[in-house]
Amino acid sequence: MALRDFFIYLSENQMLNGAAQRYGLRMGAQSVVAGTTIPEVVQTIKELNKANISCTVDNLGEFVFEKSAATAAKQKILAVIQAIHDEQLDAHISLKPSQLGQDIDIDFCYENLKEILALAHKYDIFVNFDMENYARLHSSFDLLEKLHQEYDNVGTVIQAYFFESEENIEKYKNFRLRIVKGAYKENDNVAYQSKDDIDRNYLKLIEQHLLNGKFTSIATHDHNVINHVKQFVKKHNIPNDKFEFQMLYGFRKDMQYNLAKEGYNFCTYLPFGSDWYGYFMRRLAERPQNLALVTKQVFNKKTNTAIGLGVTAFALGRLSKKSK
Repeated sequence: MALRDFFIYLSENQMLNGAAQRYGLRMGAQSVVAGTTIPEVVQTIKELNKANISCTVDNLGEFVFEKSAATAAKQKILAVIQAIHDEQLDAHISLKPSQLGQDIDIDFCYENLKEILALAHKYDIFVNFDMENYARLHSSFDLLEKLHQEYDNVGTVIQAYFFESEENIEKYKNFRLRIVKGAYKENDNVAYQSKDDIDRNYLKLIEQHLLNGKFTSIATHDHNVINHVKQFVKKHNIPNDKFEFQMLYGFRKDMQYNLAKEGYNFCTYLPFGSDWYGYFMRRLAERPQNLALVTKQVFNKKTNTAIGLGVTAFALGRLSKKSK
């Protein structure tokens, strides 16, 4: 778990996040982030839609501590929703409540989310609440439940490493759910720590929601999980319109296109914006094998890369601690 912890450390480093924004996509993130502007995202969605691939769009944002930043994020998300409608794209929204004021004022966050859901509902566009660390878990569920009383175009994410996820998968079975393994460092009193335990629970949750839930988004790059799901849905006569596979933009592109060609619903998670650093580090923490999938695309000898910057800062931090 040392490599996973290392990438999580990098994802939480505000200094590196700021440096990454200053350098922008020159650091290589263009292979895993679909641009920095809405027109760039629209073009990417159109290309994926041509291959019968749907998209979920995430306006990236970290460390939101001011209402002005949350309001700016809300306006950007509203603009994306409008673009999806105007261009008639096969796409929906993924967002983090923390980007919209969850850590500032919960009522303020609720009003921002409500405005987003209202416009998305008007255009029949789905909105998914991404889940973050355990400290935000229950307030995120509270926001979800409150908003669901008025809007039915909202769903969320269940993270397999939490002990309570089996209970939550049952509690929210009438929601559209994306099931993931989890990408934050959590204490052993709330979350499984071993890969085997997390993998076992992940498959268990997928099967439970496929059998009893509304709609299941299976977020994985693991071909073993995908093959397991293919066999499971065939065995239990679960129709294709009850689930989809999801992968991140820039990862295993050939497999994404092949699954769509095979007739499975497929959705690409499409992050965009300059605030990409924390997102990318957590993806590597979630599954360090992802590093091998993008190494040739992202890193070369002539470029100061995100990992190189992170390793340097990590080493400096270690040296600083030792010198004190």
